[in-house]
Amino acid sequence: MKSIGILHPGEMGISVAVTAKNSGCCVYWCSQNRSIQTRNRADSLGLKDLNTLEELCRTCEVLVSVCPPHAAIEQADAVIAAGFTGLYADINAIAPATARELNRRLSDAGITFVDGGIIGLPATVAGTTWLYLSGPDAEQIAKCFSKGPMEAVILGSEIGQASGLKMCFAANSKGTAAMQSAILATAESMGVRDALEKQWDIYTPGFTEKSHARIRQVASKSWRFTGEMHEIAATLAASGLPPEFHQGAADIYSRQESFKNVTSEPSLEEILNKLLEKSPDKHSEQ
Repeated sequence: MKSIGILHPGEMGISVAVTAKNSGCCVYWCSQNRSIQTRNRADSLGLKDLNTLEELCRTCEVLVSVCPPHAAIEQADAVIAAGFTGLYADINAIAPATARELNRRLSDAGITFVDGGIIGLPATVAGTTWLYLSGPDAEQIAKCFSKGPMEAVILGSEIGQASGLKMCFAANSKGTAAMQSAILATAESMGVRDALEKQWDIYTPGFTEKSHARIRQVASKSWRFTGEMHEIAATLAASGLPPEFHQGAADIYSRQESFKNVTSEPSLEEILNKLLEKSPDKHSEQ
C-alpha cells in the first residue's frame, strides 16, 4: 500500500483520490489554506487530513498535483521547499515545456517526476476519463491508479508526451467552445444570431443545441481555462504554429471568470452579455 497525497481534492482531484483508494493506496490531503468546498469533498470521501503541506510531504511516498495550470510551478516549488523527496506526478493542463521545467526543478531537488494529463470529466464510471502518463517512472504512478474509474495509460518514457496529448486534445475541445462563444456573441451584437443558428441546423441538425450546451457547461470553469489556453498557445508556438487563436481563446475565457463557483449553469444570454461587456461600443465610430 502506497501513501499518496492529493494536491488538491477539487472536483477533478476527488476522482483522482477515488481511483487511488480503489487501487489500494492510503490517500491523504492537507487542509491548510483550502476552501470549505474542498474540505467537504475530502471529508465525504474519508481522505486523511494532514493539515499542512510539510506534514503531507513527510508522510507520503507519492504526491499528485491537480491544480489550475497557472499554479503548477508554484505548487511544485512549495513541495520542494517543504522537503519532499519522493515521487511527484503533475497531471495538470500544462505545455510540454512547462512539464520539462518542472522535471528540471524537481529532479534538482532529488524528487522523481512523472508527466501526466487528464482527458475527460471527473470520473464516476469506467470508460469516461483517462489519465495519460509519460516519463521513465510512469509505471509507478500507473500502479496507483489501476482499479478505476479513472483509467491510467502510459504513453512513453519521454517527459512532455502526456502533457502534449492533453494540450492537443484541449486545443480542440475547449478552443472550439471558446470560438463558438465568440461567434454567437458577435452574431448577437449584430442582431443575426437567430438566422445564424437556423443556418447551422440546416447544415448540421442539432448543432445549435449542442453548441449552447457546451458553452454553458464550460462557463463556470472558465477561470481554470484562461491559463490552459496560454499553455496551449505555447505548445503550438513551440511546434512552429501560430499561437494567436488560443491566446484569443484565453481572453474569451477570462471574460467569464465571474461565473466561478456559481451554483447552476448560467444562461446563454448571461454568457453572451458577459463576453460583450468588454467589447467596444459598436456605434462609437458611426
